[in-house]
Amino acid sequence: MAWFLLFLAGLFEIGWAVGLKYTDGFTRLVPTALTVVSMVISVVLLGLAVKTLPMGTAYAVWTGIGTVGTVLLGIWLLGDPANLVRVLCIGLIVAGIAGLKLTA
Repeated sequence: MAWFLLFLAGLFEIGWAVGLKYTDGFTRLVPTALTVVSMVISVVLLGLAVKTLPMGTAYAVWTGIGTVGTVLLGIWLLGDPANLVRVLCIGLIVAGIAGLKLTA
């Protein structure tokens, strides 16, 4: 269950990171509110997950999920560059997440 909570926390991490782009510097009410709610949910779920998972592993996986998801959505939604080096780096992060999961 802790891994599932951590996965959900990572998804909300993606939500608030991408949401920042749509807040327009926190001047738009609805995107700002949704971003803040995503932040709170993400941290609360991370806090629940670390009750049973090793802190370093949980934090690294949480940020890894957020990083990979945010980069992919940036490419897909916002037109961020998708060159070979970026894709390879995303693969390295995914490999690191998988390695941490397998050793925890």
